Amino acid sequence: MAQKAAKQQATRNSAILKRTHLTSLAINLLFAILRFLVFRASCTRSTYLLYFFLSSPAFAIEFWLEKIGRPTTTPNGEVKRSGEDLEAKGLTEYLWDVLYWSWGCIAVASLVGDRAWWLWGVIPLYSVWLAYTTFGGMRQTMAGMAGQDGAAADGGGTSNRQKKLEKRGGQRMQYR
Repeated sequence: MAQKAAKQQATRNSAILKRTHLTSLAINLLFAILRFLVFRASCTRSTYLLYFFLSSPAFAIEFWLEKIGRPTTTPNGEVKRSGEDLEAKGLTEYLWDVLYWSWGCIAVASLVGDRAWWLWGVIPLYSVWLAYTTFGGMRQTMAGMAGQDGAAADGGGTSNRQKKLEKRGGQRMQYR
């Protein structure tokens, strides 16, 4: 049972990467079949340029996830390196969000047409919102570390227990 966690991580990463590649293949084949064969009359050169330009982040992210997440094994089947956790929080989670949204835009654009590429503009807006909320959380954390949290805000350092008791009408503290 040596390296049980590494083996589990390697198995999980291999399954995730396989599913990712198959999904990407299916979505891009859907676009190719529908745009090249079915809706050929409505396709222009800009359709193909938009497709290559706006799907390139999905390809780059997929390549990056493959590079960091693919486990390597020795010839006898031992796990040499299990790869990074592809279900990790933070940047990896954000990369998955961008990948899923890009796939959705490709799928909608293959069915609806070129106007669906405007959906791709949500990704930069999401990035700005994520940066703002991350900065806001960091700012609150820094204020708490400096001693500027709840104790100074309520003006007296009353504990939560004391506040609840006073709210219920229980033991009221008399200050002299």
